[in-house]
Amino acid sequence: MRPSVSAILLLPLLAACATPVADEVARSAARRAVNPVIAERFPGIPLEPATNCIIDSATASEIITLATSARSAPDRAARIVLDVAQRPATIQCLATDGLPVLLNTL
Repeated sequence: MRPSVSAILLLPLLAACATPVADEVARSAARRAVNPVIAERFPGIPLEPATNCIIDSATASEIITLATSARSAPDRAARIVLDVAQRPATIQCLATDGLPVLLNTL
């Protein structure tokens, strides 16, 4: 399903409102940019926990950029994901939330 132009333009405005609904809309759109990067760059890592760790460690600005660049700028999305993945909080999250899921699949 491809988002409409109006949905893409509305996304930054919703996120700027800083409401729980707007935050969830932006995070959901950002996940669509993060998932393919995780799947391609980190094969074998459980997708859902890794994506959650990336989203939770990203700044609001990064989430908005991810949400708006899912289809239009995949290289920019990949750079953001790789930058966020290197942060200590993200690494800790992956060790805590992602590793147990990975070990349970072995």
